[in-house]
Amino acid sequence: MVGVVIVAAIGFLVYKGITSAIVFFKTANEAVAQRATLGDTIFQLEGTVVPGTVHSHGNASDATVAFTVESSGVKVAVTNTGSPPQLFQSGIPVIVVGHFVGTTDRFASDQILVKHSNSYIAAHPNRVKALNGTRR
Repeated sequence: MVGVVIVAAIGFLVYKGITSAIVFFKTANEAVAQRATLGDTIFQLEGTVVPGTVHSHGNASDATVAFTVESSGVKVAVTNTGSPPQLFQSGIPVIVVGHFVGTTDRFASDQILVKHSNSYIAAHPNRVKALNGTRR
């Protein structure tokens, strides 16, 4: 009986470790629709930075950037700790890594990834290489 309890406990811990270590991708509208299910799990949130919503606070070593991302008409307020990448600005698609705060729809992030659009690729062809006919 003790062996069964130990095996079950180890199985549960492995399952929780694996599921909490997986980072997955959701658009802003998918994340809001699945808010109750997502809870405070860490995932990647994709959306376009809404113009006029970017506000920076602090200095380079202790920076906080608040902004809003939008996808399919659904907006999510984001607070990012740390310096954003140099290409970060209003109106561009980004992916932020983090989690929802408590039961709110505010998203706490510690990493911003800037997505390069086709217009960026056209403006900077030497920075983005084609690989097997697809651009990265």
